[in-house]
Amino acid sequence: MIDPLTAIIYGLIIITTTLIIFLPRWGIISLLRRSQKNNERVLVEDALKHIYDSEANQLQTSAESLSKSLSITNDQAVKIVNRLDQMGLVEKKENSLLLTPEGRSYALRIIRIHRLLERYMADETSVKESEWHSEAEEKEHTISIEEANSLAAQLGNPLYDPHGDPIPTDSGELPEQKGISLPALKPGEFAIIIHIEDEPETVYEQIAAMGLFNGMQVRMIESSGTKIKFEADGEEYVLAPIIAANITVILLTEKEEIIKDFKTLSSLKMNEEAVVIGIAKSCRGQQRRRLMDFGLVPGTKIKPVIRSIGSDPTGYIIRGATVALRRKQSDQIYIKTTGGKV
Repeated sequence: MIDPLTAIIYGLIIITTTLIIFLPRWGIISLLRRSQKNNERVLVEDALKHIYDSEANQLQTSAESLSKSLSITNDQAVKIVNRLDQMGLVEKKENSLLLTPEGRSYALRIIRIHRLLERYMADETSVKESEWHSEAEEKEHTISIEEANSLAAQLGNPLYDPHGDPIPTDSGELPEQKGISLPALKPGEFAIIIHIEDEPETVYEQIAAMGLFNGMQVRMIESSGTKIKFEADGEEYVLAPIIAANITVILLTEKEEIIKDFKTLSSLKMNEEAVVIGIAKSCRGQQRRRLMDFGLVPGTKIKPVIRSIGSDPTGYIIRGATVALRRKQSDQIYIKTTGGKV
């Protein structure tokens, strides 16, 4: 015969185990079902983005292409396709999948959230450029459209993400995309980089690692079937045509301001005076705001007056105050010399 204390302990164990497993909101079964539902939502939304991108690039989409894009099995891809069909988000046409109006609207909603997140990370945080896409991919499924609209208002309702991709409006409209592929430039022509494709990720990382970014002025030197040679912000670059095709530019005409002699703050000699004409577009977020807080805005006079033993940092006179800047910072500040020297 079991004594009363042992019976009470066994009873408590059974009750506790039952609650842990079957508790409506926080039980194991409830959590597993919620996790499965969230995973299905992520796959559905990623599938919609894939189909949207395929349609934009005039490519056919199938369960097989979904399987490769989402890194899932063919059986899982077929289930996702059937789920999308049940939800009225796609229609099957021969061997391809097409978005319905509802499916396109849903896809644009996810794309809007993703690109707003990238814009936020570029402008308001110190997240590395190489991590913007993956961070946005992870968070885009957890943010509501109301939260996205609030974020857009906070950012001033930007039209483009930091890569130059248009951000869909709340109503699903897309700003007009302009520009031509970098390899289409003729030798001697000037242009501004307005878009760098962020997929495939390995190609984007290669372009970013070279220091190329939106807003840079380029001048084509040589364009052939084997190499694209150009100058960007005073530096010379060589890319394979297949890589260069991921960069979109807008042509500069003679009527527009073309900078032909790039000088950076780091090139100034001691006590040589100059005027700031701008900060490189690659300098973003908190770092950019810090430089502007120092008074480094167009029209500001600046002069190097002291250098450390290793020549880094250098002390500059800016609006009557001495400010120390690292070489990495002064390389991102464009200047025009005045000829003055004290």
